Amino acid sequence: MAVHSLKDLPTTPAEGISLVAVPTREDPRDVVVARDGLTPGELPVGSRVGTGSPRRAAQLEALGLGVEVVEIRGNVDTRIGKVASGDYDAVLLARAGLARLGRVDEATEVLDPLQMLPAPGRVRWRSSAARPTPTTVADLAVLDDHATRAAVTAERAVLATLEAGCSAPLGALAEVVEGDDGDELWIRAIVLSPDGALSIRMSATGRVDDAVATGHRLASDMLADGAADLMEAAPVRKQS
Repeated sequence: MAVHSLKDLPTTPAEGISLVAVPTREDPRDVVVARDGLTPGELPVGSRVGTGSPRRAAQLEALGLGVEVVEIRGNVDTRIGKVASGDYDAVLLARAGLARLGRVDEATEVLDPLQMLPAPGRVRWRSSAARPTPTTVADLAVLDDHATRAAVTAERAVLATLEAGCSAPLGALAEVVEGDDGDELWIRAIVLSPDGALSIRMSATGRVDDAVATGHRLASDMLADGAADLMEAAPVRKQS
């Protein structure tokens, strides 16, 4: 058995490997850790904001805050340390990562998905097994959360249909919500040009038990609207 972060795994299945459990997801939103407790809207024009994610960089540029988006690498300590030392005015991180380290209180703002959609399939972890026996599947199935599995399955279907990797400026978030006729799956996604100047944002709804088709339909509509062309350009960002 192995435990993984689901967003870091390929969307195509591997022979002999089964996804046996997707537990309740951690909060998938992004956060800002900024100097002096500032929020993104309070950062002065020209502030240096670090991120290693083209998805975050493009969506931050699209907000039109006038900040300088600079590439940053390293673990959470390194990135937050860049803010504490004054090298950066702020950094963008995953809330789930801070929660795992017990450092959520260091976030100065949790970003609304209307501002920044998270990476498709972001969950704290998933459990997979190589050639699992029925007993193994049954034992691990108690960890599975049906709503989370449906949501991330739809998000990963968007990712697979768009043929996008982790470096693509793409965000997606699905939720199981109460509809007029019971629970339904609602998913929204965005694809941007690397500089954030152009974007395609769409949403779709479907049955909870039809997550793959719902995600595929949404991504197909985005492709028909030119999503592939937006993702083709290579991002150019300053590094530090």
